[in-house]
Amino acid sequence: MSTASVEADSTARTAWNPSTWRDRPASQQPLWPDQASLEHVRKILADLPPLVFAGEARQLQDQLGEACAGRAFVLQAGDCAESFDGVTADSIRDKLKVILQMAVVLAFSAGVPTVKIGRIAGQFAKPRSSSTEVVDDVELPSFRGHMVNDISFSEHSRTADAERLVRAYHQSASTLNLLRAFTKGGYADLRQVHVWNQEFIAASPEGQRYEKVAEGIDSALRFMAACGISIDAPELHQVDFYTSHEALVLDYEEALTRQDSITGQWYDCSAHMLWIGERTRQLDGAHVEFMRGIKNPLGCKLGPSASPDDVLGLCETLNPDRVPGRLTLISRMGADKVSETLPPLLAAARDARHPVLWECDPMHGNTYTTAGGRKTRHLEDVVSEIDGYFRAHGEAGTWPGGIHLEITGDDVTECVGGAEAISDDDLERRYETMCDPRLNGAQSLELAFRLAERLSD
Repeated sequence: MSTASVEADSTARTAWNPSTWRDRPASQQPLWPDQASLEHVRKILADLPPLVFAGEARQLQDQLGEACAGRAFVLQAGDCAESFDGVTADSIRDKLKVILQMAVVLAFSAGVPTVKIGRIAGQFAKPRSSSTEVVDDVELPSFRGHMVNDISFSEHSRTADAERLVRAYHQSASTLNLLRAFTKGGYADLRQVHVWNQEFIAASPEGQRYEKVAEGIDSALRFMAACGISIDAPELHQVDFYTSHEALVLDYEEALTRQDSITGQWYDCSAHMLWIGERTRQLDGAHVEFMRGIKNPLGCKLGPSASPDDVLGLCETLNPDRVPGRLTLISRMGADKVSETLPPLLAAARDARHPVLWECDPMHGNTYTTAGGRKTRHLEDVVSEIDGYFRAHGEAGTWPGGIHLEITGDDVTECVGGAEAISDDDLERRYETMCDPRLNGAQSLELAFRLAERLSD
């Protein structure tokens, strides 16, 4: 038995409760200066209503099980890091528009059902490669997302403030209310497909290509009606849309963990799906310990340093009962490494018969810094990693089950390339992200068409 398997087996035999993570090394946690305030906030959060419900998480897991079996494709997308200042009805609607457009392109052009998951309503914290940063010889704590501190560079702004956890909860609740209204109240009706095409996207080549898809959907609906086929099915007029975020700040996640009254199982009710990052996936670490006990569908990022033993250990710890849809492994290798590093991981899970749902995050491994100091990504590098991901799955005989993207519905210039031919020099026009660069709406739609082509091959 491998070392990772032994560690996983030992972990699986250990009794679990929502606080057992506190006995493990916990990386990437804020240095809260006021422990009394933190404890007060944890009690407040523990008394607040759940943001999502256990039944919704089980419904998502069933849909992810379909994707695991090769009968659906997962589109997981949204902000790198949500902003407290960006939670407006317009920004939420515009982000949802782009995700709905991408899902329509994948379903209509590739003929595959699409499971829609947003990086939204909770993605307020970010891991950092360094705990501090230096500006003009002044060293301060790094910005860790609005859940923890503020991006402005001052001692007061960068001090971790536990009260922000409560604000993150309320911001998430407001976002969820809007998402439910949009997705269940008629806005996501397939008869609205033209409405989703924002003006700045509609003017692009990909927006015009999308209009042809929308016209095809209109024609299909008219044909169905003319044949006497009912188009009143709920699936045509509303969509299932789920939330996810990286379960990074464990005090927040523990406080929102509830015991389901129906099954008696524990669910983290901060989101439908939670994932573990590349920096926090240690088998003996606090994040894996916390996540193994909750019954939400889980994800885990895997970078180029991940080994087959890592994959087997994570599978055996996080999904010992081998439930399809329970565990999603999200590869983030980089365009220049994916062909070498991904195949051994696919083979390890396949040969051990673990029902892994695989996703590709083609963003994080392809970031570079321009001469002007801006972090960016080139759309062609993103596509190149996706191509390598599809090739690796084709050779392994496994299903490339999903895509994990950082996008926005805003007309930003943060990633270069695409039909708009955004260059490094263009980044200064509308570079608005607080952390990593995101694909704008037109680039996201272009990527959806290119994904559809690969799914159709």
